Amino acid sequence: MKTDPDVKTYKLKQFSVSTGEFEGSEYGENLPTVKELIEGFQIQIISVNELNKDIEFDMKGVGPPIANAIRRILLSEIPTMAIDKIELYNNTTVIPDEVLTHRIGLIPINVDARVFFSKSSDDDYATAEDTIQFELKVKCEKAPSRAYADDNQTEKLIHEKVMSGDLKFVPIGSQKELYGQEIELKAFCYKNIGREHAKFSPVAIASYRLHPQLRLLKEISGEKAHELAQCFPDGVIKISKKNGKEIAEVGDARKIRCSRNVLRNDDLKNDVEICLVKNHYIFNVESAGAIAPDKLVIEAIKILEEKCRFFLSELKALKV
Repeated sequence: MKTDPDVKTYKLKQFSVSTGEFEGSEYGENLPTVKELIEGFQIQIISVNELNKDIEFDMKGVGPPIANAIRRILLSEIPTMAIDKIELYNNTTVIPDEVLTHRIGLIPINVDARVFFSKSSDDDYATAEDTIQFELKVKCEKAPSRAYADDNQTEKLIHEKVMSGDLKFVPIGSQKELYGQEIELKAFCYKNIGREHAKFSPVAIASYRLHPQLRLLKEISGEKAHELAQCFPDGVIKISKKNGKEIAEVGDARKIRCSRNVLRNDDLKNDVEICLVKNHYIFNVESAGAIAPDKLVIEAIKILEEKCRFFLSELKALKV
């Protein structure tokens, strides 16, 4: 496999990751200039799944501080709307009041928080600009006599289950409402960020890993080629025929999960080298549902830009 000699990597060893494989590997040495950072920075979208609300993209040309800053902003600094206050008037179900309100508070609210203002913590007055209000009033009752659940004439109950149409809450198992039980409440949604409470976090997952790189140090053929392929996930090693014999070649290296299986094989461990590219990150972001994942990434970068501007203005104010 041909590799770029200028790409700096961490070499994966059997029980550790070596950071001393190249000059200036320790953070703080030979840092790029701002111009080099801007010219080298790239984002490449690999896949977007609109159904599952997730995105995978590559971020190249930056160090761990910037990659981790974007991850942390995605988790805790992009504003969303969530149920933060509940006025519970009646609950005769088997679910305790605090459990019921806690579950309702964790329901994702599918609304764009950018069109709302943040509500002051000491302001009890709700307005259309800072609050969304829901009401839930359901009671398990008998359906009209002509409605039956099945052929054996079993009576059907209305609101036996508090479904998604009733504030998006679906009870499970014994938590169904029984005949005569009732829930009545008001729920108020406010704008906030995940740093305040996890229910305001717009993402279910925001993670990254270094892009793997696999080098074959010598030609591996025959049974060894198939043995090598078994050490990695499907697609990492391809078997091709050259001059009548089967040869192992590197396929899709990004599927490598650094299991180190090949390094435990005495016959193969000296024939391959697994590395992690130092400034190439594979990001996976899954939205909680309210905001599309690609928009979340854009918002995170905008927030990071604003933080940088604020930091620079504070430095200028110091006049050092």
